[in-house]
Amino acid sequence: MPRPRSLTTDDLAAAALAVIDRDGLPALTMRAVASELRMATMALYRYVSDREQLERLVVHRILTPVDVTPPPIPDWRERALVLLDRVRAEVSAHPEAVPLVLRYRQSSAAVLRWIEAMLSVLTEAGFTGRERVIAQRTIVGYLLGFLQNEHYASIGGAGTAALAELPAGEFPLLAQTAATARTLSADEEFRGGAEVVLRGLGDPGR
Repeated sequence: MPRPRSLTTDDLAAAALAVIDRDGLPALTMRAVASELRMATMALYRYVSDREQLERLVVHRILTPVDVTPPPIPDWRERALVLLDRVRAEVSAHPEAVPLVLRYRQSSAAVLRWIEAMLSVLTEAGFTGRERVIAQRTIVGYLLGFLQNEHYASIGGAGTAALAELPAGEFPLLAQTAATARTLSADEEFRGGAEVVLRGLGDPGR
């Protein structure tokens, strides 16, 4: 296969992400990415040393487009919600890559910029010291938990449908709750959960 004259890290990330989106995360191999780029597998090693480096490039490509500018909204909870939703939207567009985002998020400069933006929202709201640490980690924990849930146990997936069909005599509340869950969209689930979390943080200093 002819090798392109030169490749950028974004070229590699785009090819790797194309493989993941089309064939799933287990299909991500150096050979598959080389084939996507129409080049010999060994030639790919001129640019990356191994699959892990490819995975990190994929996470960088997914998260770099996230707008980290806090929106001009008076309510700090709404500003935080917008920042949360921006990450969720970019990651959810590539569901097969969710495990990589969870694994390499702290090595992505895009994530660091997003965290800094969220901390600025919390600071302007009055969070400092230990309160700010707990608030930030609680917010991030919700986001990561939702992404994992959306990927492995989607509210509209087969798992929820199966729970809704459980015997009502044995699991009355679970069956009823799952049936209701099937009427919700992923957007409704995300926003509703985020609002509960942000409201639960309360007002700083109280």
